[in-house]
Amino acid sequence: MKSGSKPHKGRRRKARPPRRTTRPQFLTVAALLVVASLVGGYLVLNRSADTAPTASSAGSGDKGATKKEPVWDGKTKIIGDGSTSYTGPQKGRLKPVRLKKGEKPPQFVVFSWDGALAGDDNLFEHYRQMAKKYDAHMTFFLTGIYLLPKEKRDLYDPPQHERGAAAISYPTDEHVRTTLAELGKAWKEGNEIGTHFNGHFCGKKGGADWSVAEWKQEIKEFNSFLANWKTNTGDTDLDPLPFTVDAVKGGRAPCLEGQGNLLKAVKDFGYRYDASSPGAFQVWPGKKNGIWDFPLQMLPYDDDYQALSMDFNFLYNQTDGQTEGDPAMYPTWQQETIDTYMAGFNRVYYGSRAPLLIGNHFEQWNGGIYMNAVDEVIKTVCVKKDVKCVSFDELADWMDVQSPETLANLRGLDPAQAPADWATVVK
Repeated sequence: MKSGSKPHKGRRRKARPPRRTTRPQFLTVAALLVVASLVGGYLVLNRSADTAPTASSAGSGDKGATKKEPVWDGKTKIIGDGSTSYTGPQKGRLKPVRLKKGEKPPQFVVFSWDGALAGDDNLFEHYRQMAKKYDAHMTFFLTGIYLLPKEKRDLYDPPQHERGAAAISYPTDEHVRTTLAELGKAWKEGNEIGTHFNGHFCGKKGGADWSVAEWKQEIKEFNSFLANWKTNTGDTDLDPLPFTVDAVKGGRAPCLEGQGNLLKAVKDFGYRYDASSPGAFQVWPGKKNGIWDFPLQMLPYDDDYQALSMDFNFLYNQTDGQTEGDPAMYPTWQQETIDTYMAGFNRVYYGSRAPLLIGNHFEQWNGGIYMNAVDEVIKTVCVKKDVKCVSFDELADWMDVQSPETLANLRGLDPAQAPADWATVVK
């Protein structure tokens, strides 16, 4: 399958599941469980609801009146201990416009990153620069404890686990500082900062076992780490982040677990979307519990089955989760990954125009082939006609201004289904 080949037809009701199971959810979760235990340490070393918490409460989760973007007087407002600040509306955001009758939708592509630690690999900076070069915005899902020094780990009180526990390593002090620097630059450049929550717990006592109240607890912990990093680190000489806790509008749960109760919890925090679904067909998104549901997607891996749109799943299919496979196979595996992303892109670009949603991590598994694959896809798709590489928050903005009838019609299209007349779909 070549990147420029004829788009895979991929009719929704005939799409095949991943080869290892008849349930796409199982492949995703299994891959996450296997690899998370292998590489947790490596990752360190190298929202329709409009209610929002006040900055002073660091996202307490208390329900309140709907908040609108405040009128900005042009002056930076330092919040709390100086960890965050309000610097006005984010610059360079996509301006959402309702489609005119018969207008073909843009082809949205979202590149998102779980964890968002600025480690020794410099991948956070690399993808910021890629976004700037190719006129893209991305979503960086921050893991909250990446702003918490190891010696302060007892400040984290995770659901169903001992205080200070985590399934991943805490960052070095240097990496806390580099992560803060990259977060600030990313936001100023129009990228989104979302949440990957905190302790990355999966399986037993992980997100799937958490109650609504426990998910709220986890979100409050994240908000506290974001709003109080100066107090927690002692790095009072650093500049505040140029955004507040209120700027966080969605997230992705570790191992894609627990979305049911998570969706019930997030409304109190002003979230408007969630990207924790364990996989779905490549169709236009809808809402769950009033929240935009942006899942990983099943993309054509070869003629027999489909793989989910995240690096973990390629790793699991190609090396059974081993992060250092046969180097002789790296070129083949890299091309397989590129071909899969491009087959998914072509299927909707020439078809339904459903958004392509891609999730990854800052990693160097199998010699960095999955990062190389993403680089090639960014270079190829973000420059194409009608393509908009956006953040999840920007995609939610655009979806919000479309008519309900148009959205319903778009969701009725199969991935490769291009209407003969878009006026029958876009009303």
